[in-house]
Amino acid sequence: MTTPSTDAEVAWSQGDGSVQDRLTLADWRRRVAALYTEVRAMAASDPAVALAHWRTVREWLFREHPQSPLPIGDRATFRARHFDHDPALRFIVPVEPAPATDPGTLAMELPNSGAETLAFRRIGSVRLPFPTGEQRLSVFWMTGYAGGLFIPFRDATNGDETYGAGRYLVDAAKSHDLGVDDATGALILDFNFATQPSCAFDPRWACPLAPPENRLDIPVRAGERLP
Repeated sequence: MTTPSTDAEVAWSQGDGSVQDRLTLADWRRRVAALYTEVRAMAASDPAVALAHWRTVREWLFREHPQSPLPIGDRATFRARHFDHDPALRFIVPVEPAPATDPGTLAMELPNSGAETLAFRRIGSVRLPFPTGEQRLSVFWMTGYAGGLFIPFRDATNGDETYGAGRYLVDAAKSHDLGVDDATGALILDFNFATQPSCAFDPRWACPLAPPENRLDIPVRAGERLP
């Protein structure tokens, strides 16, 4: 039996809930966290090298690890697809705080690919100076589980080159986070590291999705593509 979960929460628990299943899930979390620690350090001097390392390790995890979000039968032949690296789509931007809410205001629920729901709060927004013009994305905080920043987005590639319901730019609950600029505290947001949610690989997963306010009106040809 698969443990119900959502992509931004834990996502990859594919097993019968046994001790061994929990141990492999813990190992997956450690490996992903270690990967992003390495990527943040490497990207400080060479984002292209960091991206190549991220792609290689992430593909290996999807193909070889028992907690891969892929159906078991698809793992051996899996090869990840990505857009070409575009250094113009790496941004260091401050978060503009969201207006204060009244005490007792309920957390919001983002669209979801399944029946499961997670609660989020909109904590602010970022302005992204794309070469074609400025775009804005809301920044969310997961209120349950261990918390964490969450920035999903949709763009004009969805349904053709990328998953129809969008991708993730930051999913800090799973350690998918490139960190902040040490000098300014501004977020480092790199669309070359944009990921497909687990439900893009197997519809058994329930994934929180980008709300209308995070739909970009341009194609973002960076990051993961449909396999």
